Amino acid sequence: MIQRIATIFLLIWTMTSMAQNDSIPIPVDEASVLTDRQIGEELSQKYTGDEFNYEVKTGESSNLLARFIRWVLNGLGETFGLDISPQTLLILEYIIYGLMGLLAIYLLVRMFINEKFNAIFSKKAKSIVDIDLSEHHIEAIDLDALMDAALKQKDYRLAVRYQFLRVLKLLSQKSIIEWHFDKTNLDYGREIKEARLQEEFKKASYLYENIWYGEQPIDEQGYAKTSSRFDTLNLLIP
Repeated sequence: MIQRIATIFLLIWTMTSMAQNDSIPIPVDEASVLTDRQIGEELSQKYTGDEFNYEVKTGESSNLLARFIRWVLNGLGETFGLDISPQTLLILEYIIYGLMGLLAIYLLVRMFINEKFNAIFSKKAKSIVDIDLSEHHIEAIDLDALMDAALKQKDYRLAVRYQFLRVLKLLSQKSIIEWHFDKTNLDYGREIKEARLQEEFKKASYLYENIWYGEQPIDEQGYAKTSSRFDTLNLLIP
């Protein structure tokens, strides 16, 4: 028993000695040891300026229009001795974009609606309410009184409408046409049998449709020329 214990202690001592002999110390290169370095204040002042401002897009990252706007604004700043910061340039650029957008909207409105821009936001009041032909027969309407009222209000487009309706009323009274509110001027023209009267009616109806339905503006001088066309037509009605 004692011999076994002695053998075990001998093995433990042998293994401990071998482990100590196998350990190899690692040399340390003192030159490669990291040391703390402090950044001087002169470094932060050195890298200041517009070329080190990465918040505003410049150069190739901005579009051609943005570069042109900034070139103009920088030129104005240099001319008048103003120091315009990149943030101010960005704000002015957005303002110019907004003005260009409003201009584009204005041009589209004028092109497709042919009215003033403020007509979109304000309801256009009519001094005279137009008649509803579906509720009244044309021969029962006092078109002369309505036309006089339109002329007093200088609403020449509406006066032209009443003049044309007065022609239809007269043609209906003479049984030259059979009036109905849903008929077209082309239908009435086909019902007129006399050639010259039919030709003058087509000219008058074309003029009326362009002024009324085409919403063409007309002044007092233009109304006088249009009225003479209707007078010529009225004289041809027997």
